[in-house]
Amino acid sequence: MTTIQPVPRLRVPAALHGRRLRRTPALRALVRETRLSARQLVQPVFVCEGRDVREEIGAMPGQHRVSVDRLPGLAAELEVAGIGGVLLFGVADAKDAVGSGAWADDGLVQRAVAAIRRSSSDLVVIADVCLCEYTSHGHCGVLADDVVGGPRVDHGASLELLTRAAVSLARAGADLVAPSAMMDGQVAAIRAGLDDDGLGETAILAYAAKHASAFYGPFREAAGSAPAFGDRRSYQMDPANGREAVRELLADVAEGADIVMIKPAMPALDLVARARELLDTPVAAYQVSGEYAALCAAAERGWLDRRAAALEALTAIARAGAGIIVTYFAAEATAWLDDAR
Repeated sequence: MTTIQPVPRLRVPAALHGRRLRRTPALRALVRETRLSARQLVQPVFVCEGRDVREEIGAMPGQHRVSVDRLPGLAAELEVAGIGGVLLFGVADAKDAVGSGAWADDGLVQRAVAAIRRSSSDLVVIADVCLCEYTSHGHCGVLADDVVGGPRVDHGASLELLTRAAVSLARAGADLVAPSAMMDGQVAAIRAGLDDDGLGETAILAYAAKHASAFYGPFREAAGSAPAFGDRRSYQMDPANGREAVRELLADVAEGADIVMIKPAMPALDLVARARELLDTPVAAYQVSGEYAALCAAAERGWLDRRAAALEALTAIARAGAGIIVTYFAAEATAWLDDAR
């Protein structure tokens, strides 16, 4: 008679029992690899003309244009919440061909920076440096006379004005200036201009890999910065090009950038991870207006849980390697993170 031998019980190596550490919320929190902090979040703020203005932006529910006089109060609220900083954009009423409002010493964002500084706020203030919000044509630099076949930017003239804008914003008290125009050599030009003006302590956050993305639409409504003709593909990056993005990142660091930023964030998590792998400098990512608006719209329709989806997206950006995240969810997320503790 044949004796049937029992089949040995398969023993799964202890290292594969991941579920043991997922059993309770406390265990999951204890072993969590990526942790979000309010201090790593930066809230974009749209500054407009007028007094006592706080108007909601249609394409970005929960976001507002605010006048300069209301900024000290807003800064105080964000500082109490523990947020890392603010990134200021101007919504200019007056525009011209050379974007003079961007580099005027009494420009809109210059006054905004000064107002926050007078309020004794310790909040980190970052000032965007670009011409698009101030030019009548909506492009990020000065246009050459010959625009046959599409807009052509005069890089030399643009670099001069971007440098003037950065210097004026640093004089007003900005902790960081953030060139976003994607003009070749903009970081080197701005670094030299700051140093020559005795502003060597002002840091540069470079929009190093900024793609010509479909996700910028709501921002252009918020800032009134859509191009009057053509598009920005001749100076912003092709979203298909990863190796080119790495070259841009390395070039900006070589030119003197203190922080490099990838924009948009979620469609470029591979580049965030690559930047973190290659560079010793801090890496930032911008969760842009279209990313924010898409999550808000899905939540409004009941298709997603707003809080859960936003925190998952922010965690993914941090997990990819971003130590700094610019996000329109920043103010909300600080409260959510407090609740999670």
